[in-house]
Amino acid sequence: MITARLARLRVPLGFLSGIAVIWLARPNRLSLSIGIPIAVLGESLRVWASGHLNKSREVTVSGPYRWFAHPLYVGSSIMAAGLAVAAASAAVAVLIAAYLGATLTAAIRSEEAFLRSAFGDRYDRYRRGRSASGVDAERRFSFAQARANREQRAVAGLIVGVLLLILKAAYNGAFWRAAGP
Repeated sequence: MITARLARLRVPLGFLSGIAVIWLARPNRLSLSIGIPIAVLGESLRVWASGHLNKSREVTVSGPYRWFAHPLYVGSSIMAAGLAVAAASAAVAVLIAAYLGATLTAAIRSEEAFLRSAFGDRYDRYRRGRSASGVDAERRFSFAQARANREQRAVAGLIVGVLLLILKAAYNGAFWRAAGP
């Protein structure tokens, strides 16, 4: 099934897309100063969600899961939008949109199929906006849980991406200009 395969390949495809993003990027001081905070906001949402998630073991309804069915993917999308702004390139924006459109759609479909299979009616009630149980609704955020979910990898990826964009802007002399080539 193409959807499941695309969902599994989203991380390696993300690395390849990241290389293309850096290559096509035209960052400057203004684009970096606007895009980086947006990307950090997206990663912050991911960290918050990871600190409430016990992957594949339960239907989580605490933290951002109260408002978003897939806060990790929402955070990834916000982070990617921030990086697209920071890159200051229409080609990068199109590449990121295509990557997210294909891979996150596939990941969500694959994940929802798994969650329905594993948790049945409990997941369906969650998706309809009714908590399956109040037990984890009161769960507090945990950095240990975020680490267990390996969110530090996404943080490291964001840091590397931002640093590469800053280096590219500095190398091209664009870091000192507000905008332009």
